[in-house]
Amino acid sequence: MFQLPKYWGDNMNNFYWLNEDQMERLQPYFPKSQGRARVDDRCVLRGIIFINRNGLRWSDAPPEYGAPKTLYNRWKRWSDMGVFARVMEGLAAQAPDNKTISIDATYLKAHRTASSLGLKKGITPCIPGRTSRSKAIKYDKRRYKKRNRIENIFGRLQDWRRIATRYDRCPKVFCSAITLAATVILSL
Repeated sequence: MFQLPKYWGDNMNNFYWLNEDQMERLQPYFPKSQGRARVDDRCVLRGIIFINRNGLRWSDAPPEYGAPKTLYNRWKRWSDMGVFARVMEGLAAQAPDNKTISIDATYLKAHRTASSLGLKKGITPCIPGRTSRSKAIKYDKRRYKKRNRIENIFGRLQDWRRIATRYDRCPKVFCSAITLAATVILSL
């Protein structure tokens, strides 16, 4: 049974708590314990989320989440194993609408073959033509109204201090931080 720490005050409002339903959805993606009994995954995951969201050093983790060395070791091990990517992929596959893919314009502008994506992969852009254009371009107005979703997600990712300041030098660990944040933002 989930219990809150003994003291509950204003300083507890900043802590991140996973409820039992959320942890049940995440549990299948974490590795099984082998050998000795280990610290509770839910407690460690809450600590990892708290550290990433607030941009703290691992040694500054509140004791409610466990030992800082345990948090760091589990974060590094799970990042190397690709656990956070599996969690995000698994929860995204359970989403009701996983057929629509949104791509940020900076990715398309940076990629040299972006103009031929529609021809090769059957991707249809949803960009209206200019009003001064003589021949109107057909586009899906319903999807176009949802165009700000990517910018909103980037804005929400910037709220996570560890991502905004890029504390992690290793690309794999930084990618894990982004997938963890996106999972918490979108799926939990």
